[in-house]
Amino acid sequence: MAGILQKTLRLKTALRHLCTHSRLPSTAGVSAAASSSPFLACSSAHLVASACKLHAGADAPKSPPDAAPQRLPFSTVTAEDLDFFRKLLPGRAVTDQDLVESSNVDWLKSVRGHSEVLLRPQTTQEVSEILRYCNGRNLAVNPQGGNTGLVGGSVPVYDEIILSTSLMNNILSFDNISGILTCQAGCVLESLSLYLEERDYIMPLDLGAKGSCQIGGNVATNAGGLRLLRYGSLHGTVLGLEVALADGRVLDCLATLRKDNTGYDLKQLFIGSEGTLGVITAVSVLCPRKPKSVNVVFLGCETFEQLLKTFQLCRGMLGEILSAYEFLDSECMELLNTHLKLPNPISECPFYIVLETSGSDPNHDSEKLHNFLEEAMTSLLVTDGTVATEESKIKALWSMRERVTEALTHDGYVYKYDISLPVERIYQLVTDMREHLGDRAKRVVGYGHVGDGNLHLNITSPAKDPALLSAIEPFVYEWTARCQGSISAEHGLGLKKRNYIYYSKQSQAVALMGHIKAMLDPKGILNPYKTLPDNLK
Repeated sequence: MAGILQKTLRLKTALRHLCTHSRLPSTAGVSAAASSSPFLACSSAHLVASACKLHAGADAPKSPPDAAPQRLPFSTVTAEDLDFFRKLLPGRAVTDQDLVESSNVDWLKSVRGHSEVLLRPQTTQEVSEILRYCNGRNLAVNPQGGNTGLVGGSVPVYDEIILSTSLMNNILSFDNISGILTCQAGCVLESLSLYLEERDYIMPLDLGAKGSCQIGGNVATNAGGLRLLRYGSLHGTVLGLEVALADGRVLDCLATLRKDNTGYDLKQLFIGSEGTLGVITAVSVLCPRKPKSVNVVFLGCETFEQLLKTFQLCRGMLGEILSAYEFLDSECMELLNTHLKLPNPISECPFYIVLETSGSDPNHDSEKLHNFLEEAMTSLLVTDGTVATEESKIKALWSMRERVTEALTHDGYVYKYDISLPVERIYQLVTDMREHLGDRAKRVVGYGHVGDGNLHLNITSPAKDPALLSAIEPFVYEWTARCQGSISAEHGLGLKKRNYIYYSKQSQAVALMGHIKAMLDPKGILNPYKTLPDNLK
């Protein structure tokens, strides 16, 4: 009891500081019985197998699903092709292999292509000319933004020409009244955030990779991130797109209107299409006002059930000022301590919460946060916590969540899974995976976005281990399918997950995707071997 009182006093001290200090922010159906029991719903081998059959059916792949397929009969680059590119892009058609190498390898260093050509256009017209030429010559093209993807979608598989948008980094316009930003696809997310903050606005999305990811790649993968709970997905905040199609035609849907019901909303096709339907060259996005008050709270819970009850409580008590609700487990904390030397800001707990509020009235926000934290502590939902209102301390607390991915890269070979599940079941997958793998894995960790039911399941081993992978897959996808989840919440399918699409989408839907791909890119030159399965019928 004395320990609890001491911790309560610690939080109340932080709350008193909070109330007197404000700051400006920085940069297949389930039975009734099964649905009431996470174990029955998600852990039974028999039910899992039937779910796999239901979702995958006869179309389930028999070869290693994440392996590269055979090279398709695309042309190879000739001296004449290089002459064309060099004339079109003086000094920006790169063939020096030392310079091309970094664009051939993904961020995780798990996929390596063999492209010999890196093209760096600066305008939509140049992208159009490149695609028109490549389509005529039957040359495959790999669109690439910041190359921060985690599923092998942003690098070549074979010798596809890399089309980088990095030099397409101009802000085209910003409406200070509506908050609508229009920019080229190569603008780095953090650069856009800094530009907007100077004008009292922010980007509607925030990612751990914001220092290098590009807005075009964010849109092409429908990136979610830390602010989705508050501002929604890019399907809602992106108002318009400019896209270069496979044959070089430019689709100008770069609208800046909040409402436009004239025909089909074509831009939605390209949001999340991973560069397989067209190359996004410009984006218009609706940006929210910069909040005048931002607070970040780091809390500890003894059980995941308590963590979920805390989420329910804060949604009710914080309401419109709640902007993020993230979690990480004790294994993640150990990784942060061991590999990045980041100290735990509170006492050790099985689960940790990173909660953010943002609003327009510091006093109003502080009062609501004070009342929430007092209720959470007296209800014994949380056992320890700390509050940050200063920019440096806010960044320090956020780093405990944002740098987990970095810490994992120091722990060995990482198998990464980006799963969307009903919120009450997201950590059960981590628990079941640990039981399933036993001592075959070095670590099984879970973290992610509680607010939108997105689990980042990561499994490490000392080195790449085919036997371990066989134990993980398809178990993880069967489990997810049985819970009617998605095998890709925000990372996309890319190369690694393309053949698992049937666990989340029915065959009719996948076939329709294939028809759309064939219509917009009949030769299949755009980002081949990605997103759609090899056995597409």
